[in-house]
Amino acid sequence: MKTGARNNLEAKVTEIKKGDLMCQVKLEIKADSKMASVMTLDSLAELGLKEGDTVKVAVKAVNVLLLKD
Repeated sequence: MKTGARNNLEAKVTEIKKGDLMCQVKLEIKADSKMASVMTLDSLAELGLKEGDTVKVAVKAVNVLLLKD
């Protein structure tokens, strides 16, 4: 998948917190750091994310987008 974002990192999903409409996906990146992304529950379902998955993290401006192959 190609994107305009140049900061691509690989990360492991460590926790998913679900609300009524949105969710927070916590990540552990290989640089021994942590990040989080907020997305809709629909996006979570479309990506099929679950704890323990490995994803790519695309960072652009103030958005943290998760990509799953």
